[in-house]
Amino acid sequence: MLEKLHESLLNAPIVRRGEYYYFIHPVSDGVPSLEPELLEEIAEHIMEIADLNVDRIISIEAMGIPVATVLSVKTGIPLTIIRKRQYELDGEVSLSQKTGYSKGELYINAVKKGDRVLIVDDVISTGGTLVPLIGALEDIGAEVCDTVVVIERGEGASEMREMGFDIKTLVRISVDNNGVSIED
Repeated sequence: MLEKLHESLLNAPIVRRGEYYYFIHPVSDGVPSLEPELLEEIAEHIMEIADLNVDRIISIEAMGIPVATVLSVKTGIPLTIIRKRQYELDGEVSLSQKTGYSKGELYINAVKKGDRVLIVDDVISTGGTLVPLIGALEDIGAEVCDTVVVIERGEGASEMREMGFDIKTLVRISVDNNGVSIED
């Protein structure tokens, strides 16, 4: 199960920046190439584990988009992308996010009170994007039915679970100078 994902992670190049080891992977970076077979495998697995009784799939710009798009096409569920750019449309909601390597504003459009949503993202490391996103969606009055992240790295998902969030991940990894290790 998830053989293509596991193999691609184990073969991912590592780049060291300071004391932090980054893994370079098609799902998280779009590099080297995001192969259709990998996207298909991931989407099919998400369809097996996620609550698909939703009005829309939500994904965050940028790298959650490819996985969420394939999932949307396969399920027929509309996709809403949380953007890094403000559009100033009626009902637009902004939120601040801070990850291990960036911070900034995100903007929610087209989500309304009563919407049932599935959040899909590429990587969780700190939870610095998902926690404020889930809070903003709940403030709008949307119901977050499920949250699925392809790659879990670090303690963000564990900390969110301890706070009562139900975060599903497809694979948990660690990264050091020897490369990626799969912890599942």
